[in-house]
Amino acid sequence: VTASLFEVGTLVDVVGTSKGRGFQGVMKRHNHHGAKRTHGVHEAFRHGGSIGMASYPGRVMKGTAMPGRMGNAQVKIQNVKVVSVDEEKNIVLLKGGVPGGSNGLVIVTAAGKVEARSNAA
Repeated sequence: VTASLFEVGTLVDVVGTSKGRGFQGVMKRHNHHGAKRTHGVHEAFRHGGSIGMASYPGRVMKGTAMPGRMGNAQVKIQNVKVVSVDEEKNIVLLKGGVPGGSNGLVIVTAAGKVEARSNAA
């Protein structure tokens, strides 16, 4: 498989493994704002707050934002434009971000769904 399969201007999908961030709290992992710094708040500035209800349903709902491991997951970025193709060096240049760190393995495929783009923008 070589870079000659791609043409300049076409849209592709890029799949890779995102950078692992380790164990993170709710502020970094889920963009929570945190508690206010006054009115009796004590040592809970970056905590998640209340997670459950009263006697009914009496449990924590699935999908509740909690601290945990962040990153190191498969990420797909869709509709990335091919800017340049160097067949001699077997390199494909893309416009925009690509998931993962430097020298990471990525899979480039033809775009599964092409978003409608207007020429006015």
